[in-house]
Amino acid sequence: MDDVTFIQDLEEIGIHGRSTLRDILTDSFRKNSNDDQQHDNNNNKLWPEILEFQSNNGIILPSLQPMFPLLHLLGVKSFEFHKSVVEELRENLINRFEEISQKMDPNKREANLKALLAKSFPLIKMPMIQPVVMALLKNIEVVEDKYLKLLVADESLYKKCDVSVKRHIWQEHQSMLVGELSPILSEYVKEKEAIFANIKESKHIFFLLTPKQRRQNEILQSLAQMVGKNVLLYDTILQFVRTVFIHTKNPHYCTLRVSLLMELHDANITDITSMDACHKFAWCLDACIRENTVDHKRIRELQGFLDNVKKGQEAVFSDLAMALYDPYAVNFLVQTAMRILNSLITNESCPREHQTLQFLLRLLNLGLHAHEILKTQAFREPKLNPEILTRFLPIIMGFMVDDQVRSVNSKLPPDDRESALTIIEHSGPPPDCFQTFIQQDPLAAIFAIYYTAQAARQHDRQAVVRVLGSLTTTSTYNNLSHSDPYQHILVSALVQLADEFVHDDLCTLVFDEILLPALDMNSTAVHLMKLIYHLNQWIPQERLESLMMKLQHYVQMPSTKDQRTRTTFVELVQYLEKIKEEKLRKNQPPQLPTTPVANQSNQIIAGNNTNVVDSPIGGSASVRIASTTTTTTTPQHHPMMTPSPHVYHTPSHSHHHHPLPPHSPYTTTATNVTIYRYNK
Repeated sequence: MDDVTFIQDLEEIGIHGRSTLRDILTDSFRKNSNDDQQHDNNNNKLWPEILEFQSNNGIILPSLQPMFPLLHLLGVKSFEFHKSVVEELRENLINRFEEISQKMDPNKREANLKALLAKSFPLIKMPMIQPVVMALLKNIEVVEDKYLKLLVADESLYKKCDVSVKRHIWQEHQSMLVGELSPILSEYVKEKEAIFANIKESKHIFFLLTPKQRRQNEILQSLAQMVGKNVLLYDTILQFVRTVFIHTKNPHYCTLRVSLLMELHDANITDITSMDACHKFAWCLDACIRENTVDHKRIRELQGFLDNVKKGQEAVFSDLAMALYDPYAVNFLVQTAMRILNSLITNESCPREHQTLQFLLRLLNLGLHAHEILKTQAFREPKLNPEILTRFLPIIMGFMVDDQVRSVNSKLPPDDRESALTIIEHSGPPPDCFQTFIQQDPLAAIFAIYYTAQAARQHDRQAVVRVLGSLTTTSTYNNLSHSDPYQHILVSALVQLADEFVHDDLCTLVFDEILLPALDMNSTAVHLMKLIYHLNQWIPQERLESLMMKLQHYVQMPSTKDQRTRTTFVELVQYLEKIKEEKLRKNQPPQLPTTPVANQSNQIIAGNNTNVVDSPIGGSASVRIASTTTTTTTPQHHPMMTPSPHVYHTPSHSHHHHPLPPHSPYTTTATNVTIYRYNK
């Protein structure tokens, strides 16, 4: 906005403005209009009133006075000179405020800065002065309500305030804080989900980030800056995160809750960490995840936190549960428990005899019930089903033993009969109670998922097929197997079974029973695209076509509003087309050479065709790829000469042979144009 718009603000604080200058000039003109000589010299001489106005309102610096005549001769306008001087003084003044806030005694500092603010705040809408006022507000510890109300009333001023000033506003206007939080939290979740959309990466990269790397997230750091040292704002943000988690069930909000606490811990904000009841618990758990191990000392510490929750403080169970439902915490606890199960098999022991395993199950059980605890406000530790220890985990251990027996048997000398008996004995279907467990208990469901992933990483197709059918959409507790982090674990492991996807039983289980029925759940479509990206050369062609058709139909549905899914599908289509073209190029016959005695008319004529790879998504740009179709004429030879052994009669000159281009399931052919598209 133009500075002239705010000249009236100058007059409010006693600085002569436009109206004052107009009055002075009017009075001066009336005073001097009767003097003819004075009237004749008006064009050559400034009136004394103007000189007095310039003297009173100009920059009173002796060092600058000699500059005016020189600048006037150089054609520099007085306004431009004053503007440049004001900008320089403004920067020096702002730097001076910073020095005062750091070095001056707090009592004197507040008094001096508030006095300056009272004089300058009326000019806050003037662009040239606004940075000075904002710097004053930033360095004052307690901003008066009269200033905050004016900032809240003007949205443009509110947006330009420093976050330290906004903290004062948020304490009184929590709705404005929620308005700031909503897009920030949405962006945080989108960043987490974007990791799953990286279909080129075959590993479970989501869980490869260390706690330190996760806390370097810019959004997380901005949240910590919003909190500062304000306990009230921290509590408000946590309450908002809990509310969003209740409505969405998204475990990424649990990650955010713990990561924010540990970010403040790293910044040594003791005012907040000391009042958070789950700080020490989260700190200890974070150390275990960072070191990827849990020793007896840490177990005693964690157990002490759970056992010493006092009466009247049971609400802390909701925060402890959120910390344990963080996907990184769940991943660590389950993998640690799986290692213990393997050691129990080696030592021929039972799960109920291992105290550490029992405590890990207790932690997992609390975390996996986090949403239920918050939603029902039943602040108590959920009871662990003892049959998980006595019946379900022994079933998982039995599966592991069967896998080891089959692995050892495959390395022995071939004996068809004994091998067949071994496979039959150690590859039977799971017991009936196995399905019941994973339907009714989240602990059983999470162990079934991680066991399946472990079997896939060991390249054991029989073990995967044996259990995978139990992880369908309606078979696991709250569809836990289709939650993004755990589906990411499962799909990343299945990628390592690539060459086994030539078998129809595995394809049927993975695609027809697990992924396709849940296509509209979370990021299942993206996980399916990732599998196709890495397994397309092993998946049977007819099934690949069917999968692409269904994916195309899904991304074109009006209900599919996720642009990330659409973009990922376009990336997959382009990748498959690129592979197709490379195969066609490799399968082309070598170019036939011509003989030196051939006639000039015997030359190679190349015709350029245009291939149009249409994006399967409406409105997307087509990718045009030029290809070459080569037509050759048979070289002529002298009748007494024997043709060179490398010269062959091309079938294209036979009247009974008509060469056709390679057939593609996505191809419709017209004259000189081939259009590749995935048809419905």
